[in-house]
Amino acid sequence: MDSVFIIKLIVLFGSIALHEFGHAKSADSAGDPTPSSFGRVTLNPVAHFDPLGATLIVMSSLAGFGIGWGKPVPINPAKMQHPRWDAFQSVAWGPLTNVIIAVVFAFMFRVITKDGVDLSNFAVQFCFWAVLLNVSLALFNLLPIGPLDGHWLLGLLMPEPMGARFMLWSRTTGTMILFGIILLDNLVLRQQGHPGILGTILYQPASYIMTLLLGHRFN
Repeated sequence: MDSVFIIKLIVLFGSIALHEFGHAKSADSAGDPTPSSFGRVTLNPVAHFDPLGATLIVMSSLAGFGIGWGKPVPINPAKMQHPRWDAFQSVAWGPLTNVIIAVVFAFMFRVITKDGVDLSNFAVQFCFWAVLLNVSLALFNLLPIGPLDGHWLLGLLMPEPMGARFMLWSRTTGTMILFGIILLDNLVLRQQGHPGILGTILYQPASYIMTLLLGHRFN
């Protein structure tokens, strides 16, 4: 089996578990016992496994890129010390965790490649994909559409009742739109050599951040 495919799966499942742990730990620290009661304040990837998200990880990795999500962490802002702000922080800690992972592996990449980049080296490949996939996960999750973190962040920043209406729309109609885009991308557009709708949206910012983190331009 292709070593790059294996690297993608390891990085994605591990990073998504850390992403969900970031949500859960932040909510738990804010006084909300809900994530703990569901067994989500853990680094065990099994606790954060989502069948649909996992299927997307495998499909998209085979297609050449790699994206997906874990099981949503249940939170109850009413039980938090500062409901609106703490809920915002809890949601933000997901993509922020991916940014931290990307920075750590970018540092390792720079250390390993200080005498030159050899993309055939397993350690170099692993660090490269860890940076790329975590940058992509952070950007993907910041898209303001359900069920992604971005729709919660935008909704929490909106005045009420606009925020509540937006989040309800995004979790229903928005989610169906996102699933439609994902299916179109993976089953049609990428099969024809097109980067897909999500790939087109994410490529430029991901490319810029990759260049910034790794010190090399990758197109």
